[in-house]
Amino acid sequence: MRTAMRTQAGLSHATRRNVAELTAVAAAGLAPMFDPETQLFCFRLRLTPEGLAGEGSSPRYGAMSLLGLQRWEAAGGRSPVETGPAVDALLTSHAWADNMGDAGLLLWLAAKAAPERLPGLCSSLRLESALSRFQDARERRTMELAWFLTGLSYAAMTAPARRSEFRSLAEGAFELLRCNQGRHGIFGHQAARGSVAGVLRGRIGSFADQVYPIYALTRFAVAFEAPAALEMARTCADAICDLQGSRGQWWWHYSATSGKVFQQYPVYSVHQHGMAPMALLALGEAAGRDYSESVSKGLAWLHADNEIGLNMVDTASRIIWRCVYLKGWGRRLREAAHLLSPAGAAGFSTGLAVRFECRPYELGWLLYALAGMDSE
Repeated sequence: MRTAMRTQAGLSHATRRNVAELTAVAAAGLAPMFDPETQLFCFRLRLTPEGLAGEGSSPRYGAMSLLGLQRWEAAGGRSPVETGPAVDALLTSHAWADNMGDAGLLLWLAAKAAPERLPGLCSSLRLESALSRFQDARERRTMELAWFLTGLSYAAMTAPARRSEFRSLAEGAFELLRCNQGRHGIFGHQAARGSVAGVLRGRIGSFADQVYPIYALTRFAVAFEAPAALEMARTCADAICDLQGSRGQWWWHYSATSGKVFQQYPVYSVHQHGMAPMALLALGEAAGRDYSESVSKGLAWLHADNEIGLNMVDTASRIIWRCVYLKGWGRRLREAAHLLSPAGAAGFSTGLAVRFECRPYELGWLLYALAGMDSE
């Protein structure tokens, strides 16, 4: 618990009480999302007239959920799912991991939950050619590069005998990721090249394109003693914190060229309770900086002190609703305004609604970020 005690130092008592409720809901909420026969988590739970209904399955979401449950168990919690067989199933049957990002997630999961499986996994994933073989690597997609870099960093920390092998791959991923960061600290979604769409996606990055690199660069800096990576993470973290909404909102899209918010909505609950705390608290610990105010504001948004006055945490249903989004004409006008003036349209917010669904990775990242953070 030493890490949790260290990273939570700036969090208020009220925030820690909030964390205790959130982690309890998340741990319990993952139970109905898991199928013990297939050892997979569903794609989502959606509110229907007949109640909550599970849909589909997702190995990717399963890896994220298991990372969260593993962290929950390490913090003293009791998992509603037997994690060992589920981890084993994902690491054994991994044909679904046909891209660099998912390969990184599997490395991350193995390093944290089953380090003895790392040698066989690295061989079967053919890691040595990942940066040239996979399309997401060739397109230099930010989120997937970040997952891959995180997995390599954890693998190096777990298996120091193979550190030089992992370092070579990690430095390659780091250099590709570095090219996607704009001068204001914001990351674009991918390499800004090729088609018109590719150039645009290189200039605009989602919130995921910010927080996963912050976390990956922090882990890379710790694993390989790379202060330049930590500075890149800090620059991005400071940029998104400066742009955080007045009610603690983490916005959806950012401009890597202007360093401003490009599109506010949807505001996703997982950004508030999982992904932002995961990245900012890890960076804060590694860099000796305090991001607790931004984390606390983001968590407070989940409750009725948000723009729609609705508690996104449904404790009775053991679920956290997915997002607040713009619907109908409000959304169309909003998007049109951004096309005309991306930097000046950020204040338009009518036609807001809640998407009444939840995906397992959302609860998994919550546990990964906050498990053990409610201790005094």
